[in-house]
Amino acid sequence: MALIDAVSKGVVGVLGRAPKAAQTALGGRHVNADGDVLEPEVAAALRLLALMPDADFSDLPLETARRQIDAEADLFGGKQLPMSLTQDVTIPTPEGSIAGRLYVGPKGPSNRLLLYFHGGGWVLGSLESHDSPCRFLATHAGVNVLAVDYRLAPEHPFPAAPNDALAAFEYAVAMAPEWGHDPTMIGVAGDSAGGNLSAVLAIDLRDAPVRPAMQVLFFPVTDLSAKTASYSEFSEGYFLTEKQMDWYSAHYCGDTDPADPRISPLLAKDLSGLASAYVVVSGFDPLRDEGEAYAKRLAEAGVQVALRRHGNMIHAFVNSTGVGRASKEAMLEACGAIRMGLGVGL
Repeated sequence: MALIDAVSKGVVGVLGRAPKAAQTALGGRHVNADGDVLEPEVAAALRLLALMPDADFSDLPLETARRQIDAEADLFGGKQLPMSLTQDVTIPTPEGSIAGRLYVGPKGPSNRLLLYFHGGGWVLGSLESHDSPCRFLATHAGVNVLAVDYRLAPEHPFPAAPNDALAAFEYAVAMAPEWGHDPTMIGVAGDSAGGNLSAVLAIDLRDAPVRPAMQVLFFPVTDLSAKTASYSEFSEGYFLTEKQMDWYSAHYCGDTDPADPRISPLLAKDLSGLASAYVVVSGFDPLRDEGEAYAKRLAEAGVQVALRRHGNMIHAFVNSTGVGRASKEAMLEACGAIRMGLGVGL
């Protein structure tokens, strides 16, 4: 680890443990239009990120941006949680293969499996950028986790990512005898772009012989064809920006209309008959409103759904469980939902 990385980690750790008054002094007090108050430790972390060089992914060369998201995830993910097994795997696809990683928690194998699709706007992100949330879920939700390293745009624009997600689910079903999980109780989960892929996958597999048992959508992208009020309110200053979303969308959609339901599942004509859903949004996030709109559409279609707004949080808190308490508490709550939704322990 470079010296600057070690120093940055130390500073982040100190900020997370600092009194709220000190955090507020550094980050300021932020209140959104709905009256939600940003968690002081989050405001302080935002201030730290703003002071770092090359803070905006969309201004960087692609490979530099990809390295940076991995580095930032390492900065806020904290100490690596021990697993009883981590195993890199190769997932076959119709176009070749993609990488994956199996996580088995410290208590040993589970008979429940959760597929996890990382965030990063379909352009950034990797197995490394989301190692921390996958370990957290395996530890606290009591499931095995299969992280999926789907193909990224612009080298592989839509529909490469959702097609890879389909192949990964089929692989997870096929591996059930070897890994020991129930193929009828596989959950799909992801954050941001990964939440989008999980939602699309649930729709794609609605009429399949084996389909997801649950979908867990952390601040998902659900509509790239339009911008909601939360885009305007949080266009900059809260980690994910409107500018970055435009950059992601341009790379991912390519020549495809962003209103395509496999890009924007909120626009799907029929959402009935889908797996139960736990939808998580943050109070200070450009994607907040479309995540809430998707949860409401699921409910209107008769899908069993729980919507949880963490009003004090920003986008991408799944990567921040290693510092402070707010992200960890939110993720522990999600782990409880996963345990219930997948019947962990049965």
